[in-house]
Amino acid sequence: MTLVALGATACGGSTTSGTGTGNGSGSGQGANVNATGSPTRGGTLRVIGNADVDHLDTASAYYTTSYSLERTFTRQLYSYPASTDKNKALEPAPDVATELPTKSNGGISSDGRTITVHLRDGVRWNTTPARQVTAADFVLGFKRLCNPTQNSVGAPGYFEDTIAGMKDYCAAFASVPQNVAAFMDFMTSHDISGIQAVDDTTLRFTLTKPAGDFVNILALPFSSAAPVEYLNYMPDDADFRQHTLSDGPYAITKYVPGQSYVLGRNPAWQQSSDPLRHQYPNGIQVTLGADENAVQQQIAAGTQDLEWDTTVPTADVPTLKAGSDARLGIYPNYDSNPFLVFNEQSPNNSGALGKVAVRQALEYAVDKVALGQIYGGTTLNTPLDQVIPPGNVGYRAIDPYRTTGSRGDPAKCKSMLAAAGYPNGLTLTDVYRTSGKHPDVYQSVQADFKKCGVTIVGKPAAASDYYGKYLSDPTAAKSGVWDVSEPGWVPDWYGNNGRAIVEPLFDGRTYGPGSTDWGDYDNARVNADIDKALSTTDSSQAASALHDADTQIMKDAALIPFQTQSTPLMRSERVHNAVFWPFSTEYDYSNVWLDPAS
Repeated sequence: MTLVALGATACGGSTTSGTGTGNGSGSGQGANVNATGSPTRGGTLRVIGNADVDHLDTASAYYTTSYSLERTFTRQLYSYPASTDKNKALEPAPDVATELPTKSNGGISSDGRTITVHLRDGVRWNTTPARQVTAADFVLGFKRLCNPTQNSVGAPGYFEDTIAGMKDYCAAFASVPQNVAAFMDFMTSHDISGIQAVDDTTLRFTLTKPAGDFVNILALPFSSAAPVEYLNYMPDDADFRQHTLSDGPYAITKYVPGQSYVLGRNPAWQQSSDPLRHQYPNGIQVTLGADENAVQQQIAAGTQDLEWDTTVPTADVPTLKAGSDARLGIYPNYDSNPFLVFNEQSPNNSGALGKVAVRQALEYAVDKVALGQIYGGTTLNTPLDQVIPPGNVGYRAIDPYRTTGSRGDPAKCKSMLAAAGYPNGLTLTDVYRTSGKHPDVYQSVQADFKKCGVTIVGKPAAASDYYGKYLSDPTAAKSGVWDVSEPGWVPDWYGNNGRAIVEPLFDGRTYGPGSTDWGDYDNARVNADIDKALSTTDSSQAASALHDADTQIMKDAALIPFQTQSTPLMRSERVHNAVFWPFSTEYDYSNVWLDPAS
């Protein structure tokens, strides 16, 4: 899952909203494109925010903010168009590749295990002289994903699980001495058996088994091409960050860590070679260091144009909406953020949370509307009653623990707990993050559980410790260090994304150190549904299997879903074609143009 860089975050969650797409209009909501007039070239797009990216290197960058920046200077085989039509926005489209692979065009073999991709002409690096991006550049990009210095949490798994030989290659890379010469020698002398540059314009992938979502994996920024010059640096070190190359419409011309970026037009880029991006402004200026309120004030005043890593402050949204401010856009997300997970291994309360009946009782405890007020109320979020949020494959609305108005039912919770053998309730330890809105979420859950006879004892944790020290550590789970917690989940892609939601969260076969099946949920029927969904290339079959998994997981009460969120964004009046890009949770910088009068 993408790490949302809005405030202090860690794997799988954020302090504010996740990702989504704009598909509405009116009263400042939805598609805030402001596309009057013809696109104009010129001017500098001014972007402002709080903090720097996690990484600049595509091998390791995993914040949504990083995706915003990567969109302007990197290219992938496939990516996603900027569109207010959610069906288009969430479907991968050819980028450097000439077409989507199918069996009919020869891109997918009859057994579904060989994928052939052809590269378009005219995609060039901003080297001196400019040169064509080749299949070998993409091979190098995949090789760099396995580097043992800046390896991204979660990213290698997508590739290791699908590409033949990738797991072995990564395992061998792990023991390589961490210096430039050793890395260069390894990458130039070792190959990934499942990735072959047939010639300069043809790539061939061999898969471990058919994967209907492989194009989505190839559309991740991790799948970017890498020029041979990157072998001269350690991945994403300070030296690398001052020597990035571009095959996109813009190039980083100046970078002051933690303070600013200056991007100028890439003279090697050609519009004819890029179906997804444009090069309207002369450049992009990114200024860092402002908090959410300062960002909002400057964009409202017109001295800055777009947000970088913040959203419109929750308190400002009602006034902007009431005034039908055209500069405001509110975009529905297709995430589950946050939710409550049960530690099914906890020995506390005689192993109560390992019992389905107990977890089912607790499903009725939470007032989802009250909790949603922490995130701006129904203006900015919608109660969620299942694993798979809207906009993701397998979603069919279900509500197995229905309560009036999603306000919870403490009386039913109490009676079901008594029937399960706990008439005097429970005492549960809740590990929660101390940053952002997480303490408020903890307090809301604590108050709700108290109404049904359950005492919640808080265990505060720094965001930096939250996943590694607690949720993803089997030792902590088995010893009962925690019973419940409130992480969140933002899928890395939409559409056919069972591998980005159901599989990582609920495949019991993956449980272990670093696992994101935090509660150690394991159901053979669900595992079989996951296998079926990931192996088929038939989208309807995948959707049916994942819906079945969703239904069973909720029957087993493996989590309490709370809500799916929306993102409020602001633009200055001079910005045109401000189209929300779901994968960065911001507007797509590579498609805006500026009012010529400004």
